[in-house]
Amino acid sequence: MRWGIRATLSTILLVTLAVAQAAPTEYTPKFKGDPAKSDAESSALGYLRTVVRAERYYNSKVGHYATTLRELGGHGSFTKRMAKTTDRGDYTVDFHGKKNSYSVALTPKQFDESHRAFYAKEDGKIRVESDKPAGPTSPVLR
Repeated sequence: MRWGIRATLSTILLVTLAVAQAAPTEYTPKFKGDPAKSDAESSALGYLRTVVRAERYYNSKVGHYATTLRELGGHGSFTKRMAKTTDRGDYTVDFHGKKNSYSVALTPKQFDESHRAFYAKEDGKIRVESDKPAGPTSPVLR
C-alpha cells in the first residue's frame, strides 16, 4: 500500500512541476515606467540605451560619432565585449555609423507579443514596432 501512495504522490509532484515550468511567467518591470514586455525586451532596450549613451560620450570626446561598434567599444559603458557580436540572444543588432550620424536597430529573431523591434539614432529617441523591423519613422516608445 505504501508503494502505491508514494508512486501517486510522486506522479502528482512531477505533473505539478511540469505545469509550473510550462506556464509563462509574467514580466516584472525592472524600474518605474519600464516599457519592456519581457526580460528579452528589457535586455534589448538596455543594450540600445547603452549604445546611445556611448555614442553621445564618444561624440563629445572625439568630435564625431563612432562608425563601427568595434570603434565604440570601451567608451562610456559600452564594453569591447559588447562590440564583438551582433547576436544579442533573442535579438540581432544592426548598426550603421557615419561621422555625423548613426543608427542602431535591434530586431527580434521571432516577433511575438513579448519581442518587439527597437530603433534609435543620434536624437536618442527609441522607436518601436511590434510586427516588423523598427526604423526612423516608427512610433516613439512610450
